[in-house]
Amino acid sequence: MNGSRIAAVGHYQPAKVLTNEDLAGLVDTTDEWIRSRVGIRTRHIAGPDEPVDELGAHAAAKALAAAGLAPADIDLVLVATSTAVDRSPNMAARVAARLGVPQAATMDLNVVCAGFTHALATADHAVRAGGATRALVVGADKMSEVTDWSDRTTCVLVGDGAGAAVVEAADEPAIGPVLWGSVPEMGNAVRIEGTPPRFAQEGQSVYRWATTQLPPIARRACERAGLQPADLAAVVLHQANLRIIEPLAEKIGAVNAVVARDVTESGNTSAASIPLAFSKLVERGEIATGDPVLLFGFGGNLSYAGQVVRCP
Repeated sequence: MNGSRIAAVGHYQPAKVLTNEDLAGLVDTTDEWIRSRVGIRTRHIAGPDEPVDELGAHAAAKALAAAGLAPADIDLVLVATSTAVDRSPNMAARVAARLGVPQAATMDLNVVCAGFTHALATADHAVRAGGATRALVVGADKMSEVTDWSDRTTCVLVGDGAGAAVVEAADEPAIGPVLWGSVPEMGNAVRIEGTPPRFAQEGQSVYRWATTQLPPIARRACERAGLQPADLAAVVLHQANLRIIEPLAEKIGAVNAVVARDVTESGNTSAASIPLAFSKLVERGEIATGDPVLLFGFGGNLSYAGQVVRCP
């Protein structure tokens, strides 16, 4: 085999929906204030009995079913998350246990909002190198658990959820070369730290960096796949803020692409945001099998990672 491909995707969100009007009862904010600044209308919030691995397992089970595979067909489980409560067992091991995946290698990756695209690249490398046959790649975060619900600048942003992809060997590469990196000197611009851990960020710094520095990097990810931005059928950026997504997508130059705007109904779900939005585009039939799609994550650590994939 010369490459790998995404065989199927799946996603999951908790049943509880928190609206902007609900938030207005918690902090000094309004629906208009939130929509005008971040474009978010609603977000899904997990309950105390819904841990990160449960969210991830639901999404992974849907991806497995869509691929027509059994848990025993998987030999690598990667979970991208920054909201794991325990150091061990890791979320990947817990997801594997929930699904009944036997003897798989299980690893977590904490690259915050860029976690899924880092994990997808890691799975692609493992499959192409012969280290795995089929991998489950999951992005899952419970941001509500690390949020200060009295801080209106951050609590209006977050949501919980998970998305997953099955990656397997392919005759022709359908996951393009990754372009990844970071800006360590700006790493404190997005943080989940302290005891208990709390999410905080320097919003204006992140906005300026994302809208000015990332467009040429995203275009280079397209070039590595042998494509121009105009060739893309869809662009799925980290769903951070509509005021970041729309200018960034425009500056990339993907003039013919569907731009994922799941942030409006899901909020910022960190590592879950890209697979969640991608899976919804596939489910709704907005992109077709074989279409080229740019996945591009960015955020915590001021890390970024992107690649062009073919729609399953």
